[in-house]
Amino acid sequence: MNTNRIQIFDTTLRDGEQVPGCKLDSKQKIVIARQLELLGVDVIEAGFPISSPGDFQSVREIGKTVTSPVVCALSRAVKKDIEVAADSLKTAKRPRIHTGIGTSDSHIQFKLRTTPDEIICRAVDAVKYAKSFVEDVEFYAEDAGRTDNEFLARVIQAVIKAGATVLNIPDTTGYCLPDEYRNKIAFLRDNVTGIDKCTLSTHCHNDLGLATANSIAGAMGGARQIECTINGIGERAGNTALEEVVMIMRQHEHLNMFTNINSKLLLETSHLVSESMGMVVQPNKAIVGDNAFAHSSGIHQDGVIKRRDTYEIIDPAEVGVDESKIVLTARSGRAALAYRLKNLGHNVTKVQLDELYKEFLQVADLKKEVRDEDLEELIGAAAL
Repeated sequence: MNTNRIQIFDTTLRDGEQVPGCKLDSKQKIVIARQLELLGVDVIEAGFPISSPGDFQSVREIGKTVTSPVVCALSRAVKKDIEVAADSLKTAKRPRIHTGIGTSDSHIQFKLRTTPDEIICRAVDAVKYAKSFVEDVEFYAEDAGRTDNEFLARVIQAVIKAGATVLNIPDTTGYCLPDEYRNKIAFLRDNVTGIDKCTLSTHCHNDLGLATANSIAGAMGGARQIECTINGIGERAGNTALEEVVMIMRQHEHLNMFTNINSKLLLETSHLVSESMGMVVQPNKAIVGDNAFAHSSGIHQDGVIKRRDTYEIIDPAEVGVDESKIVLTARSGRAALAYRLKNLGHNVTKVQLDELYKEFLQVADLKKEVRDEDLEELIGAAAL
């Protein structure tokens, strides 16, 4: 693998589906999995097979359906989980078992009620057992974000010796600051023997709104896989948004990182996931929100009309958006009004524009948005 390529691990169908009310059936999952393959993701986490017969069947069907991505099944560090995950992956061309256990003091003491040494033993046993079924085994250290770095290094060292190929360092509770998370990844990279032969992975949650920032920071610290979801859906406040990390790497070329994602399919994929799950994307969502390329302020509109990149760092076409939107409101100026009128086939003089603008503002003060039909009425009333 090119050391500058960041693998995209999509967990929309597993972590994303854990959002209340977003349950998908197998047919819907297969449609989304096909779209993810077209999008260019490297890994599809297809489900948690032990959790239900439906999840088991979905993983099996997705394994039959896609050919390019790795198909991954989640399990706890429990033999039965691993056996069921392995069984569900028998149809996959490139199977991966994703197994792990909590490593933070909170998880060890209060959730698992065990000892640090026992955690290491259980982690090693799980990886070894998973390795007996598939070659590609990913280990997750749940709540790694709040885990002491020295202990985390001990766990990671042990699972590498047991045969883990991918090492997931989740900020499960979205607790870390970007510098802390980057330093955690870098600490492991610099202090664990043999880690250079494995892939370090990020898996960041958005409880403090830092999931994307932490994922990019983790990649800067040495991670070469980012775990994310379409639209950033996921437990609680969500996961890292796939579309955000992909476009950050595109815009910041100095990072010298790239993915295999076909960004022109981002909006289409966003709409598919939103419609399938019945989960509306917030209008101000970065990259794929309805307002991501919409301008209503007169100052912004004037700039964008003159040259798009005065206020847009991304060409809308790059992410599958037809064009920028000039939205007419009471904050819009004459330039935006003239632009929209011209698009409707009306070329007006400066004097006519000044007169129309006065009438436009009266309408705009009464409406959230002035639409094309409103403009046609203004033109008609002015008898232009």
